[in-house]
Amino acid sequence: MADPGMSVTPYWELTFDADGDVEPPERDHLVAQVTGHGVRDLIVFAHGWNNDRSGATALYRRFFAPLPGLAPRARLGYVGVIWPSMRFSDEPIPDFPKSVAATEAEAAPGPALDKDTRRALLKTFPGRASVVDQLARMLDERPDGTAGLTEFGRLVRMLVEGPGRPAAADTDEQGEPAVFREDPVTACDEFAGALAALRSPDDPQGFSLPNPWDGAKELLRQATYYAMKGRAGTVGEHGLGPVIGQLADAAPGVRVHLVGHSFGGRLVSFALRGLPGGVRAVKSVTLLQGAFSHYAFAERLPHDQGAAGALKDRQRRIDGPLVCCHSHFDSALGTFYPLASRLSGDDRSCVGNEIAAVLGPRWGAMGHDGVQAVPGTVRLDLARALAGELPASGCVNVDAASVVCHGGPPSGAHSDIVHPELARLVLAAGRVA
Repeated sequence: MADPGMSVTPYWELTFDADGDVEPPERDHLVAQVTGHGVRDLIVFAHGWNNDRSGATALYRRFFAPLPGLAPRARLGYVGVIWPSMRFSDEPIPDFPKSVAATEAEAAPGPALDKDTRRALLKTFPGRASVVDQLARMLDERPDGTAGLTEFGRLVRMLVEGPGRPAAADTDEQGEPAVFREDPVTACDEFAGALAALRSPDDPQGFSLPNPWDGAKELLRQATYYAMKGRAGTVGEHGLGPVIGQLADAAPGVRVHLVGHSFGGRLVSFALRGLPGGVRAVKSVTLLQGAFSHYAFAERLPHDQGAAGALKDRQRRIDGPLVCCHSHFDSALGTFYPLASRLSGDDRSCVGNEIAAVLGPRWGAMGHDGVQAVPGTVRLDLARALAGELPASGCVNVDAASVVCHGGPPSGAHSDIVHPELARLVLAAGRVA
């Protein structure tokens, strides 16, 4: 077991690299110890796109804390998944203390990369130190004219492209998003407009014209997130899925409940694709503001009947429900996800909170409006879900906006997930007494 400061016990961690390879001692300890600790229900949580190890552990500590009191008779065990994600330290996380770097970044002029974000970029994209330095310098200097933005876009592509970058497609017809291929000047203008629309009326910058260099940092953010999105799928399919299979062989009585936030939702969902045949150990999957296509489980895409979701029918590998929480207060998914996910050449005449509506459902995310194009999907609000109306199987969309509602731009309420109501929902989805 790991981290004696964790709020619950027994607790294990599973650490994966970018290729999905797990740390063997951690896997072996979990498989060997879970039965000895008398665990009946094992809750496995995967963090999202903006967590380093310390942030992920803090998230698990706080989210898990109420669970023993909510299910005092249950024999619970807990696993925190650690995978190499990317942290932009300027993003506010509701109820989490701000880092010194984040506070300094707010006080500094312009969208310069703070030291923690630069360190994270260097760790995430090894061998790209000179590119990171150039990007940071350009964000500080903001050269005039379109040539600077064009060069910035070229550097962003240099940072995130290259051999071995995992695919991030959630549907058969998806290609690379426009952030890799379209005119970066246009992309920066669009992102800047979206940021301006999200500012509150009392923001002193709220009445100024959007500056495309404000959008340039968002271009970098979304490009790195696209790389993390592909990585999450790799870790889920080639890492977590096989580990669950090994656990099922060693401890057949243990019921596994997968929970994922943001790209962690994509990770645990793709773990279903990596499960060995015949394994029925997964009893529930709960997606908290999942940052991947709402068509990922679709049998057919509404706009292309010959194409399907990358996870078509995989919800049937769950011996229980797939519960997808969504909130319209999540501007990371309601505003920036569809902008960054659309293909080059699609309609782009929209800004701000209306982006998802104007672009249409094609580029929507799980955490914005739930699972789409899966027949029989049930829609509930959080109160009804907690009142006992969750079905025992199939896809369920739960509107969690009653609690997932706090957070400022650019992400909005995307990380506002530490609530006892959502902890209760995990137990309800898994039919844990």
